Amino acid sequence: MQAPSFLERLPIARAAWSFADDRHGNQRRASDEAPFMAHPQEVAALLEEAGATDELVAAGVLHDTVERTPTTLGEIDDRFGSGVADLVGAVTEDPGIRSYSRRKAALREQAVHAGEPAAALFAADKVSKVREYREQLGRVADGGAPPRPRRLSHYTASLLDLERVIPSHPLVTELRIELEQLTPVPVAH
Repeated sequence: MQAPSFLERLPIARAAWSFADDRHGNQRRASDEAPFMAHPQEVAALLEEAGATDELVAAGVLHDTVERTPTTLGEIDDRFGSGVADLVGAVTEDPGIRSYSRRKAALREQAVHAGEPAAALFAADKVSKVREYREQLGRVADGGAPPRPRRLSHYTASLLDLERVIPSHPLVTELRIELEQLTPVPVAH
């Protein structure tokens, strides 16, 4: 996939794009068979639009490489530095936790307590995922497979956790707007 033009002025993120595009190769999203890189591209764009640093946008590009490719955090650290690797690590699930609900709860805890940049990265990822969820719902009438409701529960719990740590961040506001288009969302306490 071709790198988005906004990466031209972000050298770390541009290098991250080449690396991630190579690693993800011909992977496709399960929900719609679109090229997998469409998701990291959207996450990076959301972060860039919110004024994120080059390192944070790079982490947005790379955020799924450890979970979905043979790439390690050590490799990301070697290529892009500890700042990027720490951000990617903050939003990477622990594959040793077998239970979906426990694994996602641990991920939320890890992401929202790793600092504001990691929480913003987590928020951007969830905005993109909620949009994908809504698109998948729209294809059900045409015979598409419905998304799993547990994903929506995870996205809602993510929003509530994010509202506790970075309540006024524009990506958290966007996540609330996206979720409210699908379901009523409780107010964070």
